[in-house]
Amino acid sequence: MKQEPRTILTPVEEIAVKASSFDVLYPPTEKIPTIVVENFPTLGKLAAMRFLEWVQNNPGGVISLPTGKTPEHFINWVGRLLDGWETPEIRRTLEAAGIDPATKPDMASLHFVQIDDFYPLDSAQHNSFNHYVKHFYIEGFGLDPEKTLLIDSSAIGLRAGETLLDVWPDKHVDLSLRYRQARTNLERREKQLLEDVDQWCMQYEQRIRALGGIGFFLGGIGPDGHIGFNIKGSDHNSTTRLCPTNYETQAAAATDLGGIEMARRCLVITIGLRTITRNPECTAVVIAAGQAKAALAAQAIQSDDHINTPASCLRHLPNARFYITRGAAVGLAERQVEVFRKTPKISDADVEKALVELAAQQNKRLLDLTEKDCRANRLVAAALERRDEPLETLARMVHDHLIAKIENGLRVYKNKRFLHTEPHHDDVMLGYFAQVVRHFRRMTNEHHFITLTSGFTAVTNEFMRAEIANLRQFLGTAEFRELIGQGYFVPNNMIDRNRDVWQYLDGVAGRNEHDKAEGRARRMLRNLIELFGEDCRADLDRRIAELEEYFTTTYPGK
Repeated sequence: MKQEPRTILTPVEEIAVKASSFDVLYPPTEKIPTIVVENFPTLGKLAAMRFLEWVQNNPGGVISLPTGKTPEHFINWVGRLLDGWETPEIRRTLEAAGIDPATKPDMASLHFVQIDDFYPLDSAQHNSFNHYVKHFYIEGFGLDPEKTLLIDSSAIGLRAGETLLDVWPDKHVDLSLRYRQARTNLERREKQLLEDVDQWCMQYEQRIRALGGIGFFLGGIGPDGHIGFNIKGSDHNSTTRLCPTNYETQAAAATDLGGIEMARRCLVITIGLRTITRNPECTAVVIAAGQAKAALAAQAIQSDDHINTPASCLRHLPNARFYITRGAAVGLAERQVEVFRKTPKISDADVEKALVELAAQQNKRLLDLTEKDCRANRLVAAALERRDEPLETLARMVHDHLIAKIENGLRVYKNKRFLHTEPHHDDVMLGYFAQVVRHFRRMTNEHHFITLTSGFTAVTNEFMRAEIANLRQFLGTAEFRELIGQGYFVPNNMIDRNRDVWQYLDGVAGRNEHDKAEGRARRMLRNLIELFGEDCRADLDRRIAELEEYFTTTYPGK
């Protein structure tokens, strides 16, 4: 039998594993050592401790750190530890984590490599990763700017006085120009700039290699499993390049870029998967938090090499690690078996989940599952070992419970208060509106809706300019003067606020563009009065001109 290589842990990792409910690796199912912590802040602390431990042992090393929301706690912990290194409290914290406080890490000795950035995006914008790196890492960690390799889109291939918008006026980069002839003068300039960007990417890769490759890499895992911007389907031998993204990545970036319309246009410059793994001694740490990342983490940790699992390339690095929260670990089969084995009694919900997943895998009805089916699945077997009832009884319980849930969903309730939550503004409508509309029609029911995110559906600057222009067309009309005189736009006037919608819907029903436009103009004016106060009615022209100027001059996502 082939002997699995032993995972060599650092002092920081040894202490983290002792504090965890799990071992670091469960072969042969798991291919990459993984440390599980309880929550997101603890995850950031562990990553910070491991990073500082590495810097202590590798002064002058090459680091590459992530951007966005993923490293928030990591950044806070590193800053806190460095700033208070000499204080008794921080020294005790360091010692408890396995770090020798006698040697403060020499941050200025490090070489920094930026992982990725959007293109074409001006690096001066606050939503560029270049700006993020300068603020949080170079300034925040005290890195030497002269020892950094940064991705600055606005400094690649542009002529004196030329801007990215001059070459890409609609921010759409046509990659087909790489292999086809240009048809216009603008396309000829775009083709030349595209070649300059590709040349720059090749030289960026060479500069990283000249440093000996990346020594410490910290990254998150994207919505499609991407590492850096190496999306699903990326070659594991890929290097630094300009490339497109996919829908999942665009949706996640919409918050930063000012809406999905803008995110769809953006390409990315990213280091490749081979860039990360070229140095065989590289310490590559991927962090993931929350159950939403569980399936992605499980696929990366448990799968063999495959282009659809970018992080699977890390399994060949002896020092590759996943640091994840307990929520992100629920997809790791062996660890869930461990949880079941340590649990005195498995809940009905756990049994239901296990048996439903087994039935789906076997393509069988619940009631047709056999003891053999259950014994062949280690997770199901571990769950049933903690229950006194036979399989037949448990399968019948789950079967009846599922039917009861379906029947409850078909009932029409009255005298109820509903709270509907949705990630995006149209999820209820697209997801289950047709199933609950009969509950809306019951006058005794009360409904509340909460939309939990905004970035994916953020309106663009172009949309706001169009809505303001639409309002201008109606402001001076007799109808609007009459509505203003009637107090139609008084804040908290919910009846007339609803009339805005009715006006628009009447236009939809009558296929009347004027009525639809008037409904939108009413709501826009109402919003301005509610946001800026009733006094703004006396100076509407100035207020609207300010907004026009703002949405014309500001960049998307500001």
